Amino acid sequence: MPLPLILGIGAAIAGATGVGLGIKGAVELADAKDTLKRAQARDEKNIKRHEATNKATLTMMDALGKEEMNILASFKSFADLIQKIQNRPEFANIKIGDTKVPKIDYSELERASVGAAVLVGGLGGAAIGTAGGFAASSATTAAVMALGTASTGTAISSLSGAAATNATLAALGGGSLATGGGGMALGSAILGGATLGVGLLVGGIIFGIAGSNVSEKADEAWNTMKKNEEKINKACQYLDDLKTTATGYLEVMQKLNAIYKTLMLRATAISVRRRVNGVVDWNRFTPQEKLTYENLVLTVSVLYKMCKVQLVRKQGKDSHAVNHLAVDVATKDAKAVIAKCA
Repeated sequence: MPLPLILGIGAAIAGATGVGLGIKGAVELADAKDTLKRAQARDEKNIKRHEATNKATLTMMDALGKEEMNILASFKSFADLIQKIQNRPEFANIKIGDTKVPKIDYSELERASVGAAVLVGGLGGAAIGTAGGFAASSATTAAVMALGTASTGTAISSLSGAAATNATLAALGGGSLATGGGGMALGSAILGGATLGVGLLVGGIIFGIAGSNVSEKADEAWNTMKKNEEKINKACQYLDDLKTTATGYLEVMQKLNAIYKTLMLRATAISVRRRVNGVVDWNRFTPQEKLTYENLVLTVSVLYKMCKVQLVRKQGKDSHAVNHLAVDVATKDAKAVIAKCA
């Protein structure tokens, strides 16, 4: 066969092979681009879902934290009322079913009440998650800490508004839900910086690279998105659990608080009615009046117990869990009191 013909055939074969490789490369490139776009879109959707879940949980936790602080602050009036009654009993034998109500430590109650009053003024303009952080780590603990000393050496109780709140947050170690475990910072801790990975991978790909390299990058981006999705699912599951628990806890607390307010009005009226020469004596109370005070003490005791609950507990160095056991016990007692006093 003449040489030119051989060369011509060779060139034709090479050309056909090149076209085939080119088509294959174009297909791989198109597939890679599609994978990258889908990975980025799904990752962005997951991140938005996490942000929305996190915000909803923080909002609910803030509502619970504010309710607890307001309740604690109101106990100053209760302590003043009860301690002015002479010959009053210790109220140590009151029970809810088989559960004995713990004796109230009035000095502790007053400290928590004063501290809560200091903090309430600073919660209005506080960042989202602040009040929820108090609920997560125990509102009573935060309130008592508000009577401590700030890092500047100034007594927190002498501060007001945001300054007092911030000083207490510092004493709690940051005060966000992450200190008790459960808020914005926790979400970030679970996700780490990994959620940026997909966007960086997609944004950093130059489509002029060889098709095989683009495919590898696309697979890497997809795998990164899947890992992020697992972490986000875990975070959202935790946050949903916390939100649901906080919602139920707040509902029961509000019902019990409404009963407490009613009993306080009745008890105050009784004290006014039974005051003789400036003295209120327990021995002058009728059985029904005594029952009102017993129910009031019972309600305060259980509300105080609810405010002491740390809604979130640490499981390990970087792991947190909703404190279902403590929440369930406090909720059970509260429902029993509601049934008894409503």
